[in-house]
Amino acid sequence: MSQKLVIASNNQGKIAELTDLLGPLNLQPVAQGELGISEAEEPAVTFVENAILKARHAARESGLPALADDSGLAVDALGGQPGVRSARYAGEQANDSNNITALLQAMADIPEGQRSAQFHCVLVYLRHADDPTPVICHGRWPGTILTALRGDGGFGYDPVFWVEDHQCSAAELTREQKSRISHRGRALAQLIEQLRAGA
Repeated sequence: MSQKLVIASNNQGKIAELTDLLGPLNLQPVAQGELGISEAEEPAVTFVENAILKARHAARESGLPALADDSGLAVDALGGQPGVRSARYAGEQANDSNNITALLQAMADIPEGQRSAQFHCVLVYLRHADDPTPVICHGRWPGTILTALRGDGGFGYDPVFWVEDHQCSAAELTREQKSRISHRGRALAQLIEQLRAGA
């Protein structure tokens, strides 16, 4: 029988990716919104702290094991921004398009050879709200910020994130390709390995 697991997110793109990747573990992911759980506050300045806060909130409210993802884009020339504020870079009510516009404006004077960036994903798995040994996994996906949008897949900053190995933007990858190589895919591969090993 599969174990229910609450995903501490209301981001449909993240939920779809995590659901695909969790299939082999006999886990039955359910989004926190389906259980009437509100979003947790994310006051911290690191992905790790925010992911723990989100997982603990979802586990406490649901009584289920919880998986939280805190992820974002860190641009080297911007001192790691937008970082933990990636989803709200252009303001609290910002959408993907607003955030991309704000990023491209902030990088308007940064030359081609200095536009390196990384997507980061920290996954935190809690067996219960007071779990003293959370499983924490960090996936990093290096790339370059384009000067204009390319592709219409993915979500977030994918249309301006150039993936050197595939010679395309993240928005031009198939969902399967992205799942294998992305920051979230890398973090989840670590998580699956640890859970299978009895973490």
